[in-house]
Amino acid sequence: MNNDDSVFVAGHRGLAGSAILRVLQTAGHRNVITRSRAELDLRRQEPVERFFETTRPAYVVLAAGTVGGILANNTYRADFIRDNLQIQTNIIDAAHRSGVQKLLFLGSSCIYPKHAEQPMREESLLTGPLETTNEPYAIAKIAGIRMVQAYRQQYGMRGICLMPTNLYGPGDNFDLSRAHVLPALMRKFHEAKVAGRPEVVLWGSGTPRREFMHVDDLASACLFLMRDYEGEGIVNVGVGEDLSIRELAGHLADVVGFRGNLVFDASKPDGTPRKLLDVSRIHALGWRARVPLRRGLEDTYAWYLAHEGEIRGGTKDLRVSA
Repeated sequence: MNNDDSVFVAGHRGLAGSAILRVLQTAGHRNVITRSRAELDLRRQEPVERFFETTRPAYVVLAAGTVGGILANNTYRADFIRDNLQIQTNIIDAAHRSGVQKLLFLGSSCIYPKHAEQPMREESLLTGPLETTNEPYAIAKIAGIRMVQAYRQQYGMRGICLMPTNLYGPGDNFDLSRAHVLPALMRKFHEAKVAGRPEVVLWGSGTPRREFMHVDDLASACLFLMRDYEGEGIVNVGVGEDLSIRELAGHLADVVGFRGNLVFDASKPDGTPRKLLDVSRIHALGWRARVPLRRGLEDTYAWYLAHEGEIRGGTKDLRVSA
């Protein structure tokens, strides 16, 4: 992949897509193509086909989708499966038809069974039942993986599939009705600190364990694998370490400066008990995450403070990163 080759980043305004856009530009790629949702609705087949016919990007990074935390996944179940299936199907097929040289598909660690052996290996895919709260989203992502692999097998399309762990960082979604756990907790702690509240109530028992990776590390992995990986098998991308939600809450409260009590509401769902990726495959390829959690949390909180007015004002579509 040369710096003059055209690269279409689908979902460039989302958390992952914006970081991928930054890393491409920093690496010297001079022909990066983006489209906002207002310019190109990726859920609509005909506009997507016209875009690929006229633009003909050499490379595609498929980071667009409808995303969210437990509440959003469980509330907008139809939206999550419909939107993601439409986006993936339209882009993968149009990319093939227009002769794209290579496509990178971003999946999710939620594709693995709820009770998969930990850490979760790539071979765990489709070996057991999924977590029910995000099953529609997970099924859509699994379908995307299988579609890329099928197009490789039948048409010879160069497509690779990455499964990132839980992401966070600048550009994250801080809408409490739709955010993932880390940005939601960060916002709750910040608003409690500002209001002088004595406690913050958190969903769940605090015992589930999660792995968190700064989005800049994901972007680095995407560029690395676009250049150096040609395999059909999916590749986990993570840090290889996890911590409990209770431990994460403690770190976040410290970074934000909230000194009140943390109260866990065990009547709310926990989700999957543990989600830790086995990252031995990508380590063997020569890539490792570099951003430590504390530095990443501080970086993310600084971004939140700089954009708090925009987030509160609701001027950004925080649920659909298309």
